[in-house]
Amino acid sequence: MDLYHIWFDKKHGVNDLELTKSVDAYLGHLKSRELISGWRLTRRKLGLGPRTLGEFHVAIEVRDLAQLEQAFGQVARRSGEIEVKHHGINSLAENMTFALYRDFPDSVRQRGEELF
Repeated sequence: MDLYHIWFDKKHGVNDLELTKSVDAYLGHLKSRELISGWRLTRRKLGLGPRTLGEFHVAIEVRDLAQLEQAFGQVARRSGEIEVKHHGINSLAENMTFALYRDFPDSVRQRGEELF
C-alpha cells in the first residue's frame, strides 16, 4: 500500500465543516470510482505538530503507483465532475505540502535479498 499525504491549512474565513464536506465529496468520489483505495482526514490536536505541515492532514491510500497514476490521470484532465470537486477543496485550502510513503517492508522488499 502506498500513502499519498497532504498537509494544509484552511483559508481564512473558511468554515471547517464546509472544508470537511468538500474533502469527503472529492475523495469519496475518487474512491467510488476505484481511483483510490481509501482516505482519512485528520486535524492537528492541541496545537501539537510542526506548524509547517498545516493544521489538516489527508492520507490517501492506493494499492500501488499504477493506481495513483490512474487517479492523477483523471484529475489532471481538469474537467467534469472530478474537477468541480477538486476545485471545491482547492478553493478552501492553502499552504499545501505533499509526500508519498509506502508500507515497509512491502512485498517488493520482502522478496528482495540484501545486497550487503
